Amino acid sequence: MTAPLLDVRDLSISFQTDKEITEATKGVSFQINRGETLAIVGESGSGKSVTALALTRLLPEPPALYVKGSILWRGRDVLALRAEELRKIRGGEIAYIFQEPSTSLNPVYTIRNQIAEAIRLHRPEVKDIDTEIVKWLDAVGIVNPRQRMSDYPHQLSGGMQQRAMIAMALSCQPDLLVADEPTTALDVTIQAQILDQLRELRSKLGMAIILITHNFAIIRGLCDHVAVMFRGRIVEFGTAEEVLANPQHPYTKALIECIPKLGAGRERLHTIDYAAIERAL
Repeated sequence: MTAPLLDVRDLSISFQTDKEITEATKGVSFQINRGETLAIVGESGSGKSVTALALTRLLPEPPALYVKGSILWRGRDVLALRAEELRKIRGGEIAYIFQEPSTSLNPVYTIRNQIAEAIRLHRPEVKDIDTEIVKWLDAVGIVNPRQRMSDYPHQLSGGMQQRAMIAMALSCQPDLLVADEPTTALDVTIQAQILDQLRELRSKLGMAIILITHNFAIIRGLCDHVAVMFRGRIVEFGTAEEVLANPQHPYTKALIECIPKLGAGRERLHTIDYAAIERAL
């Protein structure tokens, strides 16, 4: 049996402050194979982004404390790697798309310069960098890519900025793409376009995707498996079809019930009964 591309085992992370130590994740475990898409779903503060950043040890240490567990990337424990080994993985083998492209892109450099830097660092064999940049900008749906790559981030719309971020991540040909709330700041039409492009690019490149989101509505048709996080724990894991059709945990059921439904009329929106969920833990 082929070993998983990424295997997170019993990962517990805390943060040290002057006054106390706060638990952020508690015994998180999951796997992902090449070509699969895993959604990690939960509310803000549930530990999704902490888990995502921990995959390449992007959390500053301190205040972050890796209390226990392991993060096996192709069989090697990320938590035991040296700094130079981590630099090869970050961006090259595991790439990130963050939720606010306007704060992730450097405002004083052109899109070309920012993508070129990533290519030089992780793919030094590429000789014609401009052609490579145009190829990836075109792949993510940016019109007139040779012209637009000379633009600064503020000259692009939010949707185009996010596409530029995706192009930058994919230009390094990663084996795993971590998309942390990649469509939160975009309108629903652009959200659908971005998710369609991720689906198409996954199929073409054979890469794995971890989609971090608080929204069950966007994972249908894109994700193979779903991990539901609540207060630092994974409380439910299964195929996307199983979890959406027949959720088992009260928190999962509550999240799905909170999704507004077209044609519901004046029906009151559902809220989450945290007391009941706590009793179920």
